[in-house]
Amino acid sequence: MLPRRSDFPDGFVFGVATSAYQIEGHGQGGAGQTHWDTFAATPGNVVRAENGARACDHLNRWPEDLDLIRDGGFDAYRFSTSWARVLPEGRGQVNAEGLDFYDRLVDGMLERGIKPALTLYHWELPVALADLGGWRNRDIGNWFADYTEIIARRLGDRLWSVAPINEPWCVAWLSHFMGIHAPGLRDIRAAARAMHHVLYAHGRAIQVLRGEGVKNLGAVCNLEYPHPASDSPEDAAAARRYDAIYNRFFVSGIFKGAYPTEVLEGLEPHLPQGWQDDFGVIGQKLDWLGLNYYTCKRVAAVDEAWPSYAEPAGPLPKTEMGWEIYPEGLGHFLRTIARDYTGGLPLYVTENGMAAPDRLLPLGQITDDDRIDYLDRHLQVCRTAIGEGVPLKGYFTWSLLDNYEWSLGYDKRFGLVHVDFETLTRTPKESWHRLRAALAGNG
Repeated sequence: MLPRRSDFPDGFVFGVATSAYQIEGHGQGGAGQTHWDTFAATPGNVVRAENGARACDHLNRWPEDLDLIRDGGFDAYRFSTSWARVLPEGRGQVNAEGLDFYDRLVDGMLERGIKPALTLYHWELPVALADLGGWRNRDIGNWFADYTEIIARRLGDRLWSVAPINEPWCVAWLSHFMGIHAPGLRDIRAAARAMHHVLYAHGRAIQVLRGEGVKNLGAVCNLEYPHPASDSPEDAAAARRYDAIYNRFFVSGIFKGAYPTEVLEGLEPHLPQGWQDDFGVIGQKLDWLGLNYYTCKRVAAVDEAWPSYAEPAGPLPKTEMGWEIYPEGLGHFLRTIARDYTGGLPLYVTENGMAAPDRLLPLGQITDDDRIDYLDRHLQVCRTAIGEGVPLKGYFTWSLLDNYEWSLGYDKRFGLVHVDFETLTRTPKESWHRLRAALAGNG
């Protein structure tokens, strides 16, 4: 049984999350091309070469989607604005139609009593900026600051919270070192520069938001718990390197003004000149930190170039993404982040959820018991952490809707609400109904 709202402290925020490119329908409304459009158009990068041109058509169906949030009893909606929808060329001329859409969207949330929790960038870089080097180019800090200013002046007085960039590790490492996400590079120098510049852009955005009087500013980092694949010292060292790259690099940059030595061993020769001087910008004061958590990884040492590790499969039950289900990892990060980095700063679980198969029953209901169990186990971990004194203030489920799952196209479903990608019909799943009951106090 899912815990009830009353099992959490008064004022604890329950929300759902989405992102612009994954649901809006980027081929409409005057949006510019993004590096995800060109990445998806390249054979072999994305399942069936699918893209976000139509996605869930949230651009036109947003009132229905906001009603689902309100009717589910959720307090907040973590959404993102698309840089390429607002500025089709990444700079210069604003697309008024795009900015007007976000204006209506925020007003629609407020009319329904939903707190707007904005993320400024969820991976859809305008291609004109990608042509200039994208996240490898230090100038992106100022380009992003200019975009931030446009959003802040139009929406900032009505937002409950703002985070500049979703999951810096994905923006930089997954996309520039592993090549799995756009722009699909496998280059250590590109990765090192993207790792640093994404934090520099984060800091520049916080400066602009503060200057415009926008309140409740934070950062959102994704975390994965690393298990050494064996008891060997080599695997233990490999797991520490994985932890340093994935988990500690970004929170260390923001909160400690330094990068982990295990990362500098590989990346320092490739970082941009003068990188040490940017921590004053990177370390802008924050009001909260968001943790996105899904899984753990097994890490084994391998005899190859730095970082010299591989990720063998683990023994635990897995989601449809092949990710092990390990709620204890979330508890670990809630405790250690508070202890080692943020102290009394409010923490939020800004994403947590699973890809799972949906089972259609004869009367049209959709059951997803495995998702309900996953959410229950992670919410129980949150309760325990709060009882131990962790200043956890909210929890957001990923995702409201089944959507475009990046390089996996439309194959993997994370939604509390089923989307028929032919008709675009929305059908709340059993997990949505169970969460609604729990938030209403009925368990």
